[in-house]
Amino acid sequence: MASGRSITCRVEPARWRWVRNLFAIFLIAINGQGVWASSSNDCKNPLYLTFDTGHMGVAPLVADVLRRQQVRVTFFAANERTQAGDGSLGDDWAPWWKARAAEGHEFASHTWDHVYWRADLPGKTPSFRMRPSAGPQEGRNLTWDAPAYCAEINRASRRLAAITGKKPLPLFRAPGGKTSPALLAAARACGYAHVGWAPAGFLGDELPSETFSNTALLEKALRDIRSGDILLAHLGIWSRKDAWAPAVLEPLITGLKERGFCFETLREHPAYRAWIATHG
Repeated sequence: MASGRSITCRVEPARWRWVRNLFAIFLIAINGQGVWASSSNDCKNPLYLTFDTGHMGVAPLVADVLRRQQVRVTFFAANERTQAGDGSLGDDWAPWWKARAAEGHEFASHTWDHVYWRADLPGKTPSFRMRPSAGPQEGRNLTWDAPAYCAEINRASRRLAAITGKKPLPLFRAPGGKTSPALLAAARACGYAHVGWAPAGFLGDELPSETFSNTALLEKALRDIRSGDILLAHLGIWSRKDAWAPAVLEPLITGLKERGFCFETLREHPAYRAWIATHG
């Protein structure tokens, strides 16, 4: 009997150590490098943080903040010119996008060549004057019909799917938010709903830092943002000298959390849930 008790004392601690180690691995997978736990079940005051592409110079730092704060966002991606590497949807940046997919972020199209709507054109069928700000036709005025615009949205969406292994949302954001009813109807006809942003959700990283300091932008956002707002920032703005991200990003997130807000992706947004369910 004494021998049996001695064996039990040696075996039990080892078994519990194995259970504890397994549980620790599980926690790391959920809260560390893997998909983060969703807060949608207890998120009473949601905000929807979104990022458009840009020169990508701050993209790694933005990812660090989002990972540290365990905030999931929606990225709207175009193949824009970058500070380093090929275009923002090129092979050089593919690992960055794939890592964001593994963390549970969502993706949507920002058009392939970051193409601005300029005007509707007269005619029996919808056509538009468009101007890309990236790609081989950068700065040129183009005339596109509805199928051509749909192809432009689709191209970015397909590329995102290819490099992330995750199907993008059936949403898009027109560069600059510039649209017309005819343009939006054309996009909806090929399966894409447009996403803008709330007035208070314009976080100001496109504005000149000489007149709109990071401190002032942070204070305005913390003062004005309300529950349900869609927030807009970028992965690098060429013209801003004092970069908004990541300097403002982390204090903004922590400040909003302290005010009782939580963060969700556009997959959970009440205005888009039904559309995503039927078109996703």
